[in-house]
Amino acid sequence: MQTDRYFVGVDIGGTFTDVVLAEATGHRLYTAKTLTTPDSPGRGVITAIGEALARARAKPADVERVVHATTLATNLILEHKGSRVAYITTAGFGDLFQIGKERVVGADRYNVLFDKSPPLVSRRLTLEVEERINRAGEVIKPINERAAVEGLRRLGREHPEAVAICFLHSYANSAHERQIAEMAREHLPGVYVALSSEIWPEFREFERASTTVISAYVGPTISTYVRALEADLRKIGIAGSFDVMQSSGGVMSAAAVARKPVYSIESGPAAGVIAAAYLGQLCGRSNIISFDMGGTTAKAGLIRHGKPGMTHDFRVGSHLSSGMRAGGYPIKTPVIDLAEVGAGGGSIAWVDAGGALQVGPMSAGATPGPACYGFGGEQPTVTDANLILGYLDPDYFLGGQMPIYPERSLAAIAPLAKRLGLDPVAVARGIYEIANTHMGSAVRVVTIQRGIDPREFAVMAFGGAGPVHAAKVAEEFEIPNVIVPLSPGVASAMGLLVSDVAEDYVSTLLMDSASADVERIRRMFDDLEARGRGALRAQGVADSQMVIQRFIDVRFKHQSHELAVPIPNGLVNDATISAAESGFRTLYNEMYGVLPNDPCQFVNFRVRASGIVPKPELSRLARGDGDCRRALKGTRRAYFGEAQDFVETRVYDRPRLLPADTVAGPAIIEEPDSSTVCPPGYVARVDEYLNLHLAKA
Repeated sequence: MQTDRYFVGVDIGGTFTDVVLAEATGHRLYTAKTLTTPDSPGRGVITAIGEALARARAKPADVERVVHATTLATNLILEHKGSRVAYITTAGFGDLFQIGKERVVGADRYNVLFDKSPPLVSRRLTLEVEERINRAGEVIKPINERAAVEGLRRLGREHPEAVAICFLHSYANSAHERQIAEMAREHLPGVYVALSSEIWPEFREFERASTTVISAYVGPTISTYVRALEADLRKIGIAGSFDVMQSSGGVMSAAAVARKPVYSIESGPAAGVIAAAYLGQLCGRSNIISFDMGGTTAKAGLIRHGKPGMTHDFRVGSHLSSGMRAGGYPIKTPVIDLAEVGAGGGSIAWVDAGGALQVGPMSAGATPGPACYGFGGEQPTVTDANLILGYLDPDYFLGGQMPIYPERSLAAIAPLAKRLGLDPVAVARGIYEIANTHMGSAVRVVTIQRGIDPREFAVMAFGGAGPVHAAKVAEEFEIPNVIVPLSPGVASAMGLLVSDVAEDYVSTLLMDSASADVERIRRMFDDLEARGRGALRAQGVADSQMVIQRFIDVRFKHQSHELAVPIPNGLVNDATISAAESGFRTLYNEMYGVLPNDPCQFVNFRVRASGIVPKPELSRLARGDGDCRRALKGTRRAYFGEAQDFVETRVYDRPRLLPADTVAGPAIIEEPDSSTVCPPGYVARVDEYLNLHLAKA
């Protein structure tokens, strides 16, 4: 008998852990959603996988592939709970992080008491090594080994848990970093070691050093976690491959992530953008704004011509993480370009010193969670407001598996209402609208602030709370269409299953395009490609399933920032150089609306080696009879700003809706992991993949 094969996607969020179990050939999906277990994240993962397997009546041995995304690394940075890191650098550069490189943005520009992000490594744990390599990779001064050993012994007395090594110009020659790494492993046994030349060997010292320190900061925890989780998967009988999502939208083996954990910093949000791009293609939409609102944060990403944007100037650790050069800590590894704000279902509402209502960025998380969960939370959250406004059914939360308590939401909001002199419903409405405004700021970052008209896009809304808010967020920008996929609460986990294995490599070499050394560029690409193919083969990818993409970072000669320009594979020649320059000018004009005639300069040379892996297929269903009454569950009162009051609202059971059904607002469309709010004046249409399309009537 043929045994069914399954793929598993697991996404750990701040509040819930989501699992999607997909048949390799049967088109069926099984989902599970459990509360995240912050004290032991792997425990929640194993529980959720067990629930999904039970629903599919499948055995662990049937699972061929597990792909995982987690916010663990991000949370370590946000909460400053990472490892005790020592930093080893070239003599004269020990004050790099104390000096810093941070631009104050937003309201903080007017805050005279503003404190910049604290360094993740102290000056006391910094070791300067006498050595020097120039930008051409030539050794100017060998390592003073005796002094280095004395310095390592001093660091040992400080009991670091991890060491980050970043020498000047090691991107051009990594010999000194590798030598010090061996000495560190000898004199600091058991300490986690991260080298900039292995993590991301690109020029710009501060950003490269920051990336390396972050990798060391989260390294011990992440490496221990993925190894323990892999062992737990084997214990329950799952013998298939175990991969982890990267911030770039590709996946890599768990062993590789243990060595380079900074690659997983934005794994969960990246998975959501990949899911939005995939589902957008099914819907015939190549321009999508992904809108992912979970329990802790809301994320917005931009997909143009079917492909997510990528950045190498991402910052993490502030209340607004994005590709905008602002607060937080920079990382240079490739990251899907998105904006993230502290506005989720668990975001806490509060009143500031001026008497104004605020929402977030503090979150109730999974423990204790919103007040309505009944786990001891007493502070009002966005979820509590949505429950009071009637958008959530207390008897159908998580499909009825988890009871929630409206009276506790009212009790939590009552103190705010008393302080503001308003009734609880008015406060709940204010919380809802403020949360929408915060989420709109993320959409604004990835569109308007970059000269992009959001009205030319559709919003893909997912996450447990995303469909509740999406229509109003889109309305703020006059975006005409909102798409809500089936099971939006676990869409990010679905994105994991449609992602390919990927390895990224970079080499820095500045040269003018007019006098580019074609032969040297050819050798660099050959070397980067060979390394990429080797890494994929080590993960079991066949040569026939490999895809190589080449990029050159190009800038105008007197500018300091560059754009990545794709170039064709094959022999590098003069035509390749010309295509890179013309492609840069076209891209520059598209992004900034101007076309200078200045000479161009090549900066970095990149290769992405991808391994195409098997993916689940989604069924395309036949049209139904168009009568949505089969899915009508009843009515309940829900508050809508259009009416300035509660309105008797039809409630539909989404699993019973069929293609071609059309639901007129006001309506609430419920499913086990989320609810979609269709305001008055809107209609929701069901397509052949069971996606909902919301638009004004």
